[in-house]
Amino acid sequence: APAGQTTQMIIGATPESDRQILKTSESLYKTFFMKRVYFSAYIPVVNSPLLPGTWSNPPLRREHRLYQADWLLRFYGFEADEILDDQTENLDMEIDPKVFWALRNIRLFPMEINRASMEELLRIPGIGNVSAMRIVRHRKMAAVRFEDLKKMGVVVKRAKYFITCCGRYYGNIDPEPDRVRKEIITEGLPLP
Repeated sequence: APAGQTTQMIIGATPESDRQILKTSESLYKTFFMKRVYFSAYIPVVNSPLLPGTWSNPPLRREHRLYQADWLLRFYGFEADEILDDQTENLDMEIDPKVFWALRNIRLFPMEINRASMEELLRIPGIGNVSAMRIVRHRKMAAVRFEDLKKMGVVVKRAKYFITCCGRYYGNIDPEPDRVRKEIITEGLPLP
């Protein structure tokens, strides 16, 4: 495909891991300068010994998680090998890929919101490009307080486990991966 074009991948018809799919997407972006990779969950319509059965459910949540991981590749500076590796080849269907990455790299957290670089802010679950820019801009005038974060567009329910504000941690539990994962799932945060 010519540079700037898009391509589509069918997900779930063959046994590729999420890591293989993301590495292929990353390669398309870097080698062919693709503008966008689209994912489509495979919907079986014919019986074939080479394909999932016609009564199997399309992997819609997997499609959604791959879109989220793709967003991390394109807009947050992640690489496919950071998101998934040899030990972890598939995304967690219960939590978004950024939280999944953060929990596997919990040693980097919590980050102090008033000292983290722009690149570090973009690695914190619950903080996007716009809210990261607002945090950096606000820090030039005054320290960012926890109460300021929601007004800046931060998803505080998610970010609180991965940050400190003015040295204080607001997560209310030890930042231990299994506990944080369970807390995020049981809080009923909407699927991002």
